[in-house]
Amino acid sequence: MSQSTGSAASLFETIAIVGVGLIGGSLAAAIKRRKLARQVIGVGRDRSRLDEARVRGLIDESETDVTVAAARADLIVFCTPVDRIAAGVREAAPHCRSGTIVTDVGSVKGPICDELATGMHGAGFPSGVEFVGSHPLAGSEKQGFEFADAELFVWRVCVLTPQEGTSQPTLERLRKFWEAVGSTIVEMSPDAHDKAVAETSHLPHVVAAALASTLQHQNAMLAASGFRDTTRVAGGDPDLWTAILLANAESIVASSEKFSESLRALQQALRSRDAVQVKALLTAAKQQRELIAVDSGPSNQ
Repeated sequence: MSQSTGSAASLFETIAIVGVGLIGGSLAAAIKRRKLARQVIGVGRDRSRLDEARVRGLIDESETDVTVAAARADLIVFCTPVDRIAAGVREAAPHCRSGTIVTDVGSVKGPICDELATGMHGAGFPSGVEFVGSHPLAGSEKQGFEFADAELFVWRVCVLTPQEGTSQPTLERLRKFWEAVGSTIVEMSPDAHDKAVAETSHLPHVVAAALASTLQHQNAMLAASGFRDTTRVAGGDPDLWTAILLANAESIVASSEKFSESLRALQQALRSRDAVQVKALLTAAKQQRELIAVDSGPSNQ
């Protein structure tokens, strides 16, 4: 892993951000604050929303046609929902110039990278145009560029998922870009990434959603910090999370089986009033929780 907040001003002249929401808006803000590109183009379907993002200073220009932005950009970052990324890249790629790098911020990598690897081998990618998957582990249950934060990526892990055929110069330029917005870089295969985040990100959302759904209305006034903290991520966008969970369903189900085993063990210890076993399970959980770094800046999502 490596982390830096140095400048990448010489890497890209024009960057296109496709999907100017919380992540896309925060990335645009980070680029602008650090002067990492001369021009930032925001791409989306709603012209009025894009114009508002421009007024707020997050982007320099707005564009509703991704192909127009693609023809001008040196780096394109897709910040759309995971079920729209591959199609968006395929639409943009034929209009890119040689040397353009295309990436994304999706929290599922396998299906996207598999489809676009085929694209790079002759199905619509011009010579010299490469897609490399990215996943900055940053975010919030909040939605919209109104909550954009130029420091959102500082001290956060960003996973890069190069594949066979990814050129080293392209990978290095992308690495420097994410380092420049403050991220710590980890490289993984798409499959290894998806199995890992099923455990660390996607399963927690499933568990939080399941827990939140058990709350009875008459008890809501008694739900203090423990319940609020544990269910915070359940406040995320249901449409966004439906796409994520379905895209990584196999790995999430496998992780949920392990969770169910742990829950059943605790249930059994409680049924039998086995204080020794309850304490042992809680102690083991506490030790696992302490493996998470707490002294390296904000925690990842």
